Amino acid sequence: MYRPVLDAVAGSLTLTALVAMLPLVVLFVMLGVLRISAWKASLVSLVVSVLVAIIAYSMPVGQAVLSGLEGAAFGFFPILWIVINAIWLYNMTVVTGHFDVLRRSFARVSDDQRIQAVIIAFCFGALLEALAGFGTPVAITSVMLIALGFRPLKAAVVALVANTAPVAFGALAVPITTLASVSGIPEHTLAQMVGRQTPILGVFVPMALVYIIDRGRGVRATLPATLAAGLAFAIAQFATSNYLSTQLTDIVASLVGAAAVVLLLRVWRPATPYIESAEPELGERETVQVSGRAATKDEEVASGLPSARPGGTDHPIDAGAGTAEEYAARDRGHVDTRSDIFKAYAPYVIIIIIFSVSQLPGIKDAIAAPGGQIKWPGLHLESASGKPSTIPDFKLNWLSAAGTLMLISGIVSIPVIGIAVGKAARAYVDTLRQLAPAIATVMAVLGLAYVMNASGQTGSLGLWMAGAGSAFAIISPVLGWLGVAVTGSDTSSNSLFGALQVSAANQVGLSQTLMAAANSSGGVLGKMISPQNLAIAAAAVGLSGREGDIFRKIIGWSLGFLVFMCVLVYLQSTPVLSWMVP
Repeated sequence: MYRPVLDAVAGSLTLTALVAMLPLVVLFVMLGVLRISAWKASLVSLVVSVLVAIIAYSMPVGQAVLSGLEGAAFGFFPILWIVINAIWLYNMTVVTGHFDVLRRSFARVSDDQRIQAVIIAFCFGALLEALAGFGTPVAITSVMLIALGFRPLKAAVVALVANTAPVAFGALAVPITTLASVSGIPEHTLAQMVGRQTPILGVFVPMALVYIIDRGRGVRATLPATLAAGLAFAIAQFATSNYLSTQLTDIVASLVGAAAVVLLLRVWRPATPYIESAEPELGERETVQVSGRAATKDEEVASGLPSARPGGTDHPIDAGAGTAEEYAARDRGHVDTRSDIFKAYAPYVIIIIIFSVSQLPGIKDAIAAPGGQIKWPGLHLESASGKPSTIPDFKLNWLSAAGTLMLISGIVSIPVIGIAVGKAARAYVDTLRQLAPAIATVMAVLGLAYVMNASGQTGSLGLWMAGAGSAFAIISPVLGWLGVAVTGSDTSSNSLFGALQVSAANQVGLSQTLMAAANSSGGVLGKMISPQNLAIAAAAVGLSGREGDIFRKIIGWSLGFLVFMCVLVYLQSTPVLSWMVP
């Protein structure tokens, strides 16, 4: 039975924490500085974490290896199981051409790609996060943006930054329910507190997306739309989480946000439409869009990068490339029938129905029974306090898993969208091939997270940060951010640090509810830089191997928003904003 010692290096918590940082330092340096592929960086970091566990923490080799294997298995099920089936469903709509109908439907709402990005990446992405989470919205919305003419790198960055404010209530609020179970604080109380933090962030995210696309002039030109989307989303997220339902929070917020933009566009439009230019080669100066006109030949640089081919194709996602002008030319004069539009939206309606039905009393319990929970063979762990560790508990509820519900949604969608079973099966194989680098990355990163957690590395880091006293209110969101940056999941971060946040709050006299919620709210800002999400985004837009380039584009946004959240949580811990704590 292995029991971690949190000050294992020379009896010093500070030295031990510095050693525990090594796997994370290696990971981020390899990604952001050396620009090494995410799957390679993750595997090297996994090896470093195992060595740290064995050498610094005296963890038996067998226990360290088994912890990594369990983490890799968890990376595949349930996380990758969700992503694979969600991307498969999307790929089927590409094969049949219904994705292009959906794209044209979104495009008709506004001819300004800045507005389209807000609707797709922020509003529609929030809906996908609410239903599935775990990288699904990043994968789908990034390719939708490419199909509307966005450059692959910019599409990935926009999709990743957009996937922030909804994350805490994603996958039907699994992060909140997990946080409640490990912290001992009622779920509704935590939902109320998180619902008084992330909505404030949500107000500014649409503006950030437009800034990424068109800098300051774009923000000024689209301010009515970004304010409408951000405020409507924020108000709905706050009201639903505090007074209606934790599980429905993001579903309601995403739909209200989208409705606000659509209604606004009936009476207001940006003065000059935005059209994205072609993608420059790596190393070329990134050209800005040319408002109201196509880019000149000198501005166009052929990238050869994959994206969805309009009009349908037998090959998902990596079938061809196109700029906004090419898509516009192909779509010119094309009229989609009501039947086409119905079939284009049908898969997402089916997802909403199946996921909603799965939460009904009686049905929820019935589908949760198959599989149950197993003990990971050979893994015998205790927590630092000497209590039996929950890490070896592996949930195998295969029928109630979100990935299985997504698979069922895909199967139900096959006759609705009219795709042959053979083509659907081929699309599944193509999806696995397309996501191969992402699969390797996610499994390695979750293996890293499990080794760090089981050996005591994350515990040492958390306890060391908790020694900051009253300043822990500023550091608390950083813990959540760190957890999600490593695991790619707000759920996993909450399970890692939720109890520690409560313990630290008790030690320094801060609100338990505030500190626990700060873990989740700070965590959402680590989502965009997690190797898991970087790999999913890169694979979706055809930039596998360039995760480091994406990381360098978004690290500033992640840190900037994190500072904002740290200041907010600190003020909520003082009389200035303590009235916001339930």
